[in-house]
Amino acid sequence: SPWPGSEAAILLAIANHLIQNDLYDKEFVRRWVNWEAYLRSAAGGRPSAITFDAFDAALKELYARYTFEFAAQESGVVPDQIEAAAKAVARAARTGRLATHVWRSAASGNLGGWQVARCLWFLNVLTGSVGTPGGTAPNAWHKFVPRPFDVPPPHQQWNELAWPLEYPLAHYEMSFLLPHFLLEGRGRLEVYFTRVYNPMWINPDGFVWLQALRDEEKIGLHVALTPIWCESAWWADYVLPMGLGPERHDLMSQETHAGQWIAFRQPVLRVAMEKMGRKVRYTYEANPGEVWEENEFWIELSWRIDPDGSLGIRRHFESPYRPGEKITVEEYYRWIFENAVPGLPEAAAAEGLTPLDYMRKYGCFQVKAPGQVYLQHEQPVEAAGAQVDEATGLIYRDGKAIGVMVDGEPKVGWNTPSRKLEFYSATLAEWGWPEYAIPTYIRSHVHREVIQEDENGVLLLPTFRLPTLVHTRSPNAKWLYEISHSNPVWMHPDDARRFGLRTGDLVRVRTEIGYFVARVWVTEGIRPGVVACSHHIGRWRLDPERGVSRWASGVVSIEELGEGQFRVRQVEGIRPFESEDPDSRRIWWTDAGVNQNLTHAVHPDPISGMHCWHQRAWIEPAQPGDRYGDVVVDTRKSLEVYRRWLAMARPPQGELRRPLWLKRPLRPVEAAYRLPSQEKR
Repeated sequence: SPWPGSEAAILLAIANHLIQNDLYDKEFVRRWVNWEAYLRSAAGGRPSAITFDAFDAALKELYARYTFEFAAQESGVVPDQIEAAAKAVARAARTGRLATHVWRSAASGNLGGWQVARCLWFLNVLTGSVGTPGGTAPNAWHKFVPRPFDVPPPHQQWNELAWPLEYPLAHYEMSFLLPHFLLEGRGRLEVYFTRVYNPMWINPDGFVWLQALRDEEKIGLHVALTPIWCESAWWADYVLPMGLGPERHDLMSQETHAGQWIAFRQPVLRVAMEKMGRKVRYTYEANPGEVWEENEFWIELSWRIDPDGSLGIRRHFESPYRPGEKITVEEYYRWIFENAVPGLPEAAAAEGLTPLDYMRKYGCFQVKAPGQVYLQHEQPVEAAGAQVDEATGLIYRDGKAIGVMVDGEPKVGWNTPSRKLEFYSATLAEWGWPEYAIPTYIRSHVHREVIQEDENGVLLLPTFRLPTLVHTRSPNAKWLYEISHSNPVWMHPDDARRFGLRTGDLVRVRTEIGYFVARVWVTEGIRPGVVACSHHIGRWRLDPERGVSRWASGVVSIEELGEGQFRVRQVEGIRPFESEDPDSRRIWWTDAGVNQNLTHAVHPDPISGMHCWHQRAWIEPAQPGDRYGDVVVDTRKSLEVYRRWLAMARPPQGELRRPLWLKRPLRPVEAAYRLPSQEKR
């Protein structure tokens, strides 16, 4: 297997094979790639031929260095294997049928990992396998998200705790850096809702989270909305149980095939009670333990906050059928099914049903059949009355790009600034990263040369999955935890001999900020130089009788060893216990695993903002006094690492905080994107 972080080198070697041997789909690239923008940029204002032949020559020069031998040197994969993969991809180029998928570990594990996804997509573009049968499509083509009955106007403020100035191109909010920002004094949260989110356990730097969550000067009120108990809830002022899948209404749509569908989840007991003729006003009246469903919670809370509507909040939670009255969860979904799912009202009427009753009966509706979702970029756009930019081919209406001219025909194109697939990203160039404006290989922070600097150095792979567990969502699944309840350190026999270790030995895995103590499992199923520890396991609770599921968690103590230094020590493993389920008395395992994420410092990628999960680590024998499951962390070192990675960022140099075209959740008004004059650089 490749050395983690070298994936882009392999992908670009495959791309180079296609380019040098003229095996790529030149017609697709000519029509749908913004190659003219690259040539203009490369010319730097000098007279230059803007022709596709010139671009083809430029491609050959740009990627000539990505040979099979170069990729082999970076990855450790033999050149013949890479060449065989390249030839397989070349065969796909003849038909436009290259289906690709990037697993998040390669992209999220490494500094510059976002280029792994980009370089993989580059192969789709070179083979013309974009939006074609047998190719790869944008996820939005296959996932249906309906419009709700009310869409509030954009808010007025920019939240720099969520979208900090240092990361203008971040794909999503920088939530894992929140406690670091708070401890730096960047702000204070009056009220903080953690919604189905367990930052103390799942995020890196959990003890920095602990410091922030327990400090009322940093977080005034912490409310944990969680369907099951979680570690972070120990530091919440209110723990509010939210419904699991069978305890709430919800919509569901996933990219399962070349079509579009929407599903309707319903609370089982509420539906049963209503079918038996019992009137149910709120779902918590039917759920065990009076568990709320989240939709109703937010509706009710909003009406309590703004009872007379004077704050302008309540109106967004008023019924579209009964003006001025509180919307019900039934009305919320009724409106969506009647107004925002194409074809559903007609399908329901054909069966003599309302759209809501249709979805209650069948639970699912096909919005687009297979075959209706291909080649959407080729759809014509109505250009009458629009303006065409002769230089770029962009079609504008009311100042907004709605399409692009391709070979003289108006097409919808892609949702990018150029309305084409962007080999050259003017956004990256203009926002301080010109060296990465095209698909490029970025050496990871855990590159082999870095790891091999130290005799006992290894790459810790903390992201791998067991097939029996889902992230950290399985602690209540007793049979799955019976199968998988420990997370030993996987180690290759060569490394075991290097460190003098055998299966079952206790070992310290030291990171930049601390260490954890685990058992070794010697196996040829891991690459030499790399060790791995599954992230699902290591759940804990502070009380023997309550907290995280007793099927899956051990009892621990948390000790403060000195200024900023913490230790988690396992007091008791998993044991049989009395409950309504007789299986709880049959528990035979004791191992609760190790919470390794506590020992990970934050590694925010300076461009994508993604935490780079892979860790540079060192293997040491367990020391006298060490116990299995010990986790020791120095948060002073955590903050040093945070500041080192923060220094890699390049804040904006112009008048905007973030490109206006780049998506983000809860987009504010455009004026909020503009930097105050004193912050302009």
